[in-house]
Amino acid sequence: MVPKGFDVRVENQLVRFISQTPVDQDAVVAQLGGTATGGVVIKVLDAPRATVVIDAEGKIVIHGTQRVETARAAAKEFLLQMGLDDSGLTTEIGPMVASFDFEETIAVESIVGQVGAGDAQYDARLGCSIVEDSRHGVTMHIWPNGRCITTGAHSPNMVAMAAVYWKGVFDESGYFIQRI
Repeated sequence: MVPKGFDVRVENQLVRFISQTPVDQDAVVAQLGGTATGGVVIKVLDAPRATVVIDAEGKIVIHGTQRVETARAAAKEFLLQMGLDDSGLTTEIGPMVASFDFEETIAVESIVGQVGAGDAQYDARLGCSIVEDSRHGVTMHIWPNGRCITTGAHSPNMVAMAAVYWKGVFDESGYFIQRI
């Protein structure tokens, strides 16, 4: 039987931009009312909706977007508000948070130890099983209703491949609960 495809939704994509001239954290605080905390400066943009984080090296990290194009628009808007040039802006794609649904009830309390190509543990506080997937390089949080949040991925396709793989592993191991 061929497994069906999964509808993978990118919840957040981290993207870092490097400007030709590093962004001055003090200037962000003074000009835009950014908040300095823990060695970074944070500024929330309304349009496009995103959180801009300026690190100690003056690099721009965009958080809260689902697409690289939206993150780039946020970085350009931020630089425009700062009165800085956006030409020569380089992009580094970071990890994403993505979700999908197995569409079956899962006995997550049973998914512990070495399972398939990963190590799993049950987190009672979150009420989910956490699988460190060494085959796909992602971490999966799996809830009893079949909902899965995946972190550490670099593409939605990798998340979909992990979903197909783990659906097969969970099927073979009997972790899906059959409803009568």
